[in-house]
Amino acid sequence: MDTMRDRFITTTSQLLEEEPRLAVVLADISADGFAPARRAHPDRVINVGIREQLLIGAGAGMALTGMRPIMHTFAGFLVERPFEQVKLDFGHQGVGGILVSAGGSYDWPAGGFTHMSPGDVALLDTLEGWTVHVPGHPDEAEALLRGAVDGDDRVYVRLSLQANREARPAAGGGGFSVVREGRDGTVVAVGPMLDNVLTATEGLDVSVLYATTVRPFDAAGLRRAVGAGARADVVIVEPYLAGTSTARANEALMEVPHRVLGLGVGRAELRRYGQLDEHLAAHGLDARGLRERITGFLRGWG
Repeated sequence: MDTMRDRFITTTSQLLEEEPRLAVVLADISADGFAPARRAHPDRVINVGIREQLLIGAGAGMALTGMRPIMHTFAGFLVERPFEQVKLDFGHQGVGGILVSAGGSYDWPAGGFTHMSPGDVALLDTLEGWTVHVPGHPDEAEALLRGAVDGDDRVYVRLSLQANREARPAAGGGGFSVVREGRDGTVVAVGPMLDNVLTATEGLDVSVLYATTVRPFDAAGLRRAVGAGARADVVIVEPYLAGTSTARANEALMEVPHRVLGLGVGRAELRRYGQLDEHLAAHGLDARGLRERITGFLRGWG
């Protein structure tokens, strides 16, 4: 299976042939992959070098002329470093564009904390009007990207080396899809967390929802899933900062007695490089860690 980043490059290169207003702005990352597209469309595939603020500013300038820009680099360089430009050049000016990241929370541990971005979605959540997609499979990444190119709004597509074994056909619909139904609680698995969540909840009488679009948050879908019972237990498993979506879940369930547990990447910086799987385990996001935390939480009403 190709990676989400590989699929992004091949899909976007094809879309450049089909969509005359589409442009790609790079900051060295993935420049080799886009080399053929850059030769074919030198006016619409631009590499600004390692200047991430310019990456965003150039993309916003293109958007002001009516183009549909895709801006791409590692998540920490795309959202965190040029955040002021994201806030002002797109939000304040009221134009649309597509941010496509790579690297996830810790896809390349050897790169150190400079190349990790567990807080990207939480940071974008401080801004108005961003749609946030977190695909769990290259097929989903392609579908979400194609849908984003067709629009004019502000979209963030978060790519990762972590991937589920199979794509979900309803992933591009925007809402949460029901993967498994149960009575003792509801677990929302975001993007590449689904396989580990399904393994962790095997044999438990819980519903499992799958989300590839986390903003806007599917409040109605969550309310349907918890049903009309006297109380609700909800666990949200996200591949970025733990608790990023707990406030949204609390708002959705404000009329229902409920508890929400937000699982994800912890705030403590893990300073040993390690491997991706070791970071998953250290944050309790492997199947074993999720099983322990989910079952402990579900026993908590007393």
